[in-house]
Amino acid sequence: MFTVEMGDHARVGLRRFTRAEYDRLVELGLFHDERVELLHGLLVEMSPQNLPHSFAVQQLTRLLIVALADRALVRVQLPFIAADDSEPEPDFAVVPLDDDGRKSQPSRAHLIIEVADSSHVKDRRVKGPLYAASGIPEYWLVLAEKGVVEIYRDPRDGQYQRMESVSKGASVSPAAFPDVTLSTADFLP
Repeated sequence: MFTVEMGDHARVGLRRFTRAEYDRLVELGLFHDERVELLHGLLVEMSPQNLPHSFAVQQLTRLLIVALADRALVRVQLPFIAADDSEPEPDFAVVPLDDDGRKSQPSRAHLIIEVADSSHVKDRRVKGPLYAASGIPEYWLVLAEKGVVEIYRDPRDGQYQRMESVSKGASVSPAAFPDVTLSTADFLP
């Protein structure tokens, strides 16, 4: 249990969930009409998707599936095991072919991509370090409205050590698949 200051000296105890508890609640249908994900034991509402977000997801889906066919699985907005207390739903998880989600949600990925609009602070400050701590070698934060892709690599001690920012019109390649080149103009609105 931990506490949070709620103003005027009020303290409230909050109980964190484990991933197993969260998965059981999902199985029971508790969040049927809600868009939530588990981050560090807390249920976090997912932001609604605006037009730039949905365009980027649509285009990246098409591009990644074609480019990585028979080399990796491209999971779109599906659960990913990041830690014992976290099960985020990234916009994309490019996972090894043998981690197909048949027995459990994947826990390994070559690349995680989040498309952000209003969620960029959470995606950069909470999810980025979570993916780094989970050993994900590469994380892209697509800032669709700004026309920028932040590329994070080299996870160490819960932080990515390198970050590169590219603008619309530049080319990007996943480190695990350097022969795959995507033009940001094809997925940034």
